[in-house]
Amino acid sequence: MITSRKRLERITGLHSVVDGIPFTLPVFCKETPCLFAAFSIDAAEAAKLLPGKELAPFRLWNRGVLIVTVVDYRNTNIGKYIEYSIAIACTHGSRSSPPLIPALLQSKYGVGQFVFDLPVSSEISVKGGKGIWGMPKHQANLNFVDTPDTVSALYEEDGKLGMYVTIAKPRMTVPMDMRAANYCTFRGLLMKSYLHFRGKLQLSLFRHGAGRVVIGDLPRVQPLKKLDVSREPFFAGYIESVDGVLDDYFESWFLAGDIPPELPREGMSSVAGLGLSQEWLAPPDPALIHGHES
Repeated sequence: MITSRKRLERITGLHSVVDGIPFTLPVFCKETPCLFAAFSIDAAEAAKLLPGKELAPFRLWNRGVLIVTVVDYRNTNIGKYIEYSIAIACTHGSRSSPPLIPALLQSKYGVGQFVFDLPVSSEISVKGGKGIWGMPKHQANLNFVDTPDTVSALYEEDGKLGMYVTIAKPRMTVPMDMRAANYCTFRGLLMKSYLHFRGKLQLSLFRHGAGRVVIGDLPRVQPLKKLDVSREPFFAGYIESVDGVLDDYFESWFLAGDIPPELPREGMSSVAGLGLSQEWLAPPDPALIHGHES
């Protein structure tokens, strides 16, 4: 079996066109800053937001994990855009998942993150991310503010605050070379894709004042308010320049439950009419943060 990294090396430079989007393989990013923040959440409430019967919250003892990742993509196959990922750490499979152990046996337990919401800056990113990989992308007003001491990102849609996250730039730096898995739902399918990231990670663990998150009044993020999100992240990370690639394949399963699903579910009609525009919406309004509590 060809390993994922070897396969990516083999396909480098080949050309592909999917849904009218031309690109050279592999799908990549370079010279890209990003922030990570992981918050403790109520695992039982998080389970209610996971689709199907085979995803379960990854648990740190008796709590789950909300992962906010904001990437300021500056050099990619499809232009520049910001991606604002709001996800729940999870495991996949019919077996029950004990606390902590899946972190050491990630393949066995299918460790990854279920992407709850994924606003992006450009239309072409929505068309490709949702139409090909099933990622729940939609265009929104986003920013990524990088200062000498902090990194923050604001998400606005239809004049309402989606989320605001900020972290203090960590002081500890370690090399990072990792593979991560995203679980998403689209067309009644559970879809799993893989990403590889490499860079120098600045991180802080269980540090008071590491950052905070504010969940706004945008309707699509309201379920997050039931998760009892911790006021500060137990993990915060920043990469000034990351190189990443998206695997050239994905896996998918039919979503199934004990009762018939509600209809209709979002399908290909939501992306069929989209174009290849790389234009961004107007920047979000920082004044939206005021009056919201984390």
